[in-house]
Amino acid sequence: MGNRGYVQLYTGYGKGKSTAAFGLALRAAGHGRRVYIGQFLKGRECGEHRALDGHPLITIEQFGREGFSLHGEGERAAEEERATRGLERCSQAVLGGGYDVVVLDEVDVASACGLLAGEDVLDLIDARPEHVELVLTGRDAPAALVERADLVTEMREVKHYYRQGVLSRPGIEY
Repeated sequence: MGNRGYVQLYTGYGKGKSTAAFGLALRAAGHGRRVYIGQFLKGRECGEHRALDGHPLITIEQFGREGFSLHGEGERAAEEERATRGLERCSQAVLGGGYDVVVLDEVDVASACGLLAGEDVLDLIDARPEHVELVLTGRDAPAALVERADLVTEMREVKHYYRQGVLSRPGIEY
């Protein structure tokens, strides 16, 4: 990774955006890099959490709830508050000097849904210390984030077993 960090963006409708970010986090930790992962719109324990529980170089926090929904005014306000708090925590991780890699998992969706102001995410990118690698994930990445990122990968669904009624499976999708 060297001394300079970049902004990576994983977006699109295909499977694997968060998985790619977690893979990068593991690789970075394997080289002694400290990693922070902030998960927006997610609130259930996943296999990644179990596997990384107690890892000395990787910290994971969630800023959502299981069964994310924007239906109802009260639910939307609660999700906005969680997303705002999440961006504050992620900003501390980026700016605080304690992490080399910071992942904002599903931040694209939080921005696209209007739970976060896109300008706030752009401001964080601009404020990012040069050594911090910043990874943003989620479908529907706003055009401004695509433009600002140094690396953009779009996951495209070609075929998916969800279309045959297969639901999320523990150890594979979560």
